[in-house]
Amino acid sequence: MNLADWAEETARTILQTPLPRRWAHTLGVAAQARSLAPILGTDADLLTAAALLHDIGYAPDLIDTGFHPLDGARYLSDTTQASDMLCRLVAHHSCAVIEAAERGLATQLSGEFEPARADLTDALIYCDMTAGPDGQHMNVEQRLADIRARYGPEDPVSHALVRSAPLLTGAVIRVTRKLAECAPTSASRRATRSGFWSRRPNQRRAGRDARQSAEHEAASKGPCRRSQDCRARPTAPRMSRYLGSAGPRSLGQ
Repeated sequence: MNLADWAEETARTILQTPLPRRWAHTLGVAAQARSLAPILGTDADLLTAAALLHDIGYAPDLIDTGFHPLDGARYLSDTTQASDMLCRLVAHHSCAVIEAAERGLATQLSGEFEPARADLTDALIYCDMTAGPDGQHMNVEQRLADIRARYGPEDPVSHALVRSAPLLTGAVIRVTRKLAECAPTSASRRATRSGFWSRRPNQRRAGRDARQSAEHEAASKGPCRRSQDCRARPTAPRMSRYLGSAGPRSLGQ
């Protein structure tokens, strides 16, 4: 079982029954993570695992501090399957340290878990900020507006967004740009394949055009003797090849 498979099984066990909507969001985030495989390379499995586990700290059985990134990362740090980088990704996902400061937990979060690699942090932000609360695709502006609407202006989540929103948006833009830069490579390969397969049709068109040109030039000089001989040749023997030895039949038979 690879890391992503273990993460999915773990997250399903923890979230699906007590928090079905949170589980739906998690599946949407994981789907976005899988879409980033072309730019992640060997880190694709790690990021998918982080996407699946990023919200497990919401589960009633895991609540300790009441801050889900920290509670989820603490749970993972006690397992043998979760690497240090996976725990750090979960602990710091979506600018968690800013919300931790609003809750008086920034020292605990930073003391227990170092920030993750910048490229993976951006990638996880992209996944979380483009998947809605029911797993549906949303752009980052819609996602931020939805979070503010659900939590209300006085919640620490909304207070943290005042500072984190530009950082979250910037991460989504950077990852989107990487995806766009990756796309021309695939398009170029398709164009190369298309050019290869179109060579023969092009050659046939060129040959046909050359024959038509030659026929036009010959027609302008008048009919050749060979053409007259061909027209004079009887066609019945040739037709018998298609009609059989019985000879032509009428359409009524």
